[in-house]
Amino acid sequence: MVNYTVTFQPVNRSIKVEAGSTLLEAAHQAGIHINSSCGGTGVCGKCRIKVESGTTTGGRSEKLTEEDYLNGIRLACSTLVKSDVTLRLIDETGLLDGGLSVDVPRRHRAMLHYFDIEELRRQGIFIPPVEKMFLELPRPRADDNMADAGRIVLGLKNQYDERRLVISLAVMRKIRRVLREHDFKVTVTLARPVHRHGKTHVVNIQSGNWVERNFGLAIDIGTTTVWGRLIDLHSGRILAAAGDYNGQLSYGEDVISRIIQAEKPRGLKLMQELVAATINKVIARMLAESEIGREEIDSVTLAGNTTMTHLFLRLEPDNIRRAPYVPVSTFFPPIRATDLGLHLPEHAIALLYPSISSYVGGDIVAGVMGSGMYRTDKLTLFVDIGTNAEIVIGSREWLVCAACSAGPAFEGGGITHGMRAAAGAISDCSLHPRSYEPMLTTIDNKPPVGICGSGLLIIVAALFERGLLDQRGKFVRDREIARIRQGKSGYEFVLVNRDEAGTNHDIVINEVDIQNFIRAKAAIFAGVKTLIEEVGLQVSDIEQIILAGAFGSYIDLDSAMTVGLLPEVNLDKILYVGNGSLMGAGMSELSNHIRLDVVEVVQRMTSFELSEVNNFKDQYVASLFLPHTDWTIFPEAKKRITS
Repeated sequence: MVNYTVTFQPVNRSIKVEAGSTLLEAAHQAGIHINSSCGGTGVCGKCRIKVESGTTTGGRSEKLTEEDYLNGIRLACSTLVKSDVTLRLIDETGLLDGGLSVDVPRRHRAMLHYFDIEELRRQGIFIPPVEKMFLELPRPRADDNMADAGRIVLGLKNQYDERRLVISLAVMRKIRRVLREHDFKVTVTLARPVHRHGKTHVVNIQSGNWVERNFGLAIDIGTTTVWGRLIDLHSGRILAAAGDYNGQLSYGEDVISRIIQAEKPRGLKLMQELVAATINKVIARMLAESEIGREEIDSVTLAGNTTMTHLFLRLEPDNIRRAPYVPVSTFFPPIRATDLGLHLPEHAIALLYPSISSYVGGDIVAGVMGSGMYRTDKLTLFVDIGTNAEIVIGSREWLVCAACSAGPAFEGGGITHGMRAAAGAISDCSLHPRSYEPMLTTIDNKPPVGICGSGLLIIVAALFERGLLDQRGKFVRDREIARIRQGKSGYEFVLVNRDEAGTNHDIVINEVDIQNFIRAKAAIFAGVKTLIEEVGLQVSDIEQIILAGAFGSYIDLDSAMTVGLLPEVNLDKILYVGNGSLMGAGMSELSNHIRLDVVEVVQRMTSFELSEVNNFKDQYVASLFLPHTDWTIFPEAKKRITS
């Protein structure tokens, strides 16, 4: 990829960018503020900049006169870099002449931590829990009239050293026909045991060689969204991915609402059918994208929090929400996928991640497994940020965990113009130091239509850093700022005017939105601080932090520490794994060894019920401020606010 140097004057700052980047993207990377309240779609016409030298393309707009264009004026959002270029900032407020900074905060993301399929191969544990094996068996003769089933068992023993086998009745019913279709050349599908001393089950038989046609599914059953991956179990490649809103959402955004609904007559059946229907939609999309036949799916691994798992299995969740918070079960046997209402072949096996307790479910266990946290010597803090935030602290020696209800704010819920991370969602924001004009970035550079979780975090941090919000999350009242006004839900800040948006109304963030955000971040920080202190440690003892969840993947670390969502640590200590639940489910589809480790990991994880810990309540109240009532634990945030 060709890189070019973009230099901004009069601040004399340069940045290397890829060829084809927009000038607005270059400005953001360089930490230069350019007004762009329409999200970079060319509608507002405020991102005017002068090209003094170099080659660019684009940048024409009805917002510019022909004279402007001939004088080198371009719109930064639609001007592409084609060579080294020198630009001059146009600041109609005169702030540049006065020497005021036009800096925007640099975005510090966590380093990506991902699982490498080659590492599974190097460790010799790339052995899927459901595997296909090709057999060439001798035909029966007068002196060799062994039963068909016995012939398969002996063939597996002799050719692959497979022992302790059980053949299902469904397979027995078609053995005679299938064996003779291709002269006793067959492919058998083996489902490996979930315990180290269990038996391997023969769950399917096909005539001919189908070893390279072995496919599995990994599913994350989220409270808000269901995500899936279609995996080639022969090569380890991810063939397709898809997601959809959990169909249970219409009965409440949190697990307690779902449990209450499940307690009603026929409510549990309804909840199960809704989530199964959502999973089926996700599966159908992946199959269509990959052009894989439905009958070729041999297994599916699913992970979800304890309530989602109970509802999917039609297990009564009533006592999950009542002290002493007792689930029906935390371990689940292999189940035929069709018995769960999934549109998969009869032989497909569903494997569900075990839970720890009522509020620490299989999704967090999958994250611990997927991140490799359970195998490291480093003292690690694992945080899965979503509707329900789960927290784990420990290493290969010990693990403790807890969960807290953060609410749906980080996924766009409870926010006036909140939305999931989709095209047109505002994902980044900076404010001019004097005019407070916003510089916005949207997903896919589409016209702004709402605010996603990562954008919400950055917006709140930006408003706080610029002094427009006090520690309580209230807008300042003693200054006349054009974008702050009285709205239907109290004071609000106008991010995008209606005529610049991709929707038919202004896009705002108001004090109710900010209070919902503060409650969510307070729950997470209080949970982290409480768990650390309950095991006799301090934040400074943590050697690495692993962030999981869709929100955690794109979190701006400085903003997270500015508002008090995460504890202040060296940024190099922070990693992210994306959807840890989905990652762990996918790894278990590829390695039965990892799936067997799950049992041991669950047995040594100690769970804390935060609602029963008095310190948590105190920590939560102290965290209901930006960033916290105690500034001493956020010294770097204080510098950013007061500088």
